[in-house]
Amino acid sequence: MLKVEDLSVTYGPVAAVRGISFTCDEGEIVTIVGANGAGKSSALLAVAGGLRSGVSGTVTLNGTSLLGLAPETRVARGLALVPERRRILASLTVRENLQVATASRRNKPAAHRQIGEMMDRFPILASRAGGPAGLLSGGEQQQLAIARALLAKPTILLLDEPSLGLAPKVIDDIFALLAELRRDGIGVVLVEQNARRAAAIADRALLLRQGSITAEEDHNHVGALDAYFGLSAHTEDHP
Repeated sequence: MLKVEDLSVTYGPVAAVRGISFTCDEGEIVTIVGANGAGKSSALLAVAGGLRSGVSGTVTLNGTSLLGLAPETRVARGLALVPERRRILASLTVRENLQVATASRRNKPAAHRQIGEMMDRFPILASRAGGPAGLLSGGEQQQLAIARALLAKPTILLLDEPSLGLAPKVIDDIFALLAELRRDGIGVVLVEQNARRAAAIADRALLLRQGSITAEEDHNHVGALDAYFGLSAHTEDHP
């Protein structure tokens, strides 16, 4: 289980996240929705170890503290992040992007098999394996970013705005994949601009306002968030 307690993030004098607490168990989807600048991406970055300063609180995974550990150490412990806008290596091939994710593995044959498993799971990546990742469509790049994260065999996957800029059919595919990951026993913390869609698939939805969680509902009782769902949730949270 991922357990976040009293997490705060500051950028100089600006408080982006203010003492939030939540949990995500294996095989559970928890979504965080909020308006532009609410602190969603900052919260995910802090949990993933992507912020070097201005972070306080407690982050544990299966009872082990992660706060203060480097991002790659957190990945090794079972926590992986798919960042907003994918951040793939555009000049490398699709296969090379996946190979980079396994570069530190000592068991190279096992790493090769795992890359093959990702190609089987995402056939479009197999068909484009030798081409530059930068030529993939937005949806294909999102699949590559998720496949790269899954190579770490995470117990908890952090996803930041996976549907951003994608066509409706591709968004359907992404949400179908999230349901599949839950069935596989992977916990997902989802920051998503499509609040209603995210709440519908999530086991729990958290509303973040000005850096604080102001509501929490399960997917059967999202009425407390209804007045909010008409707002856009896409943001770059950094001031």
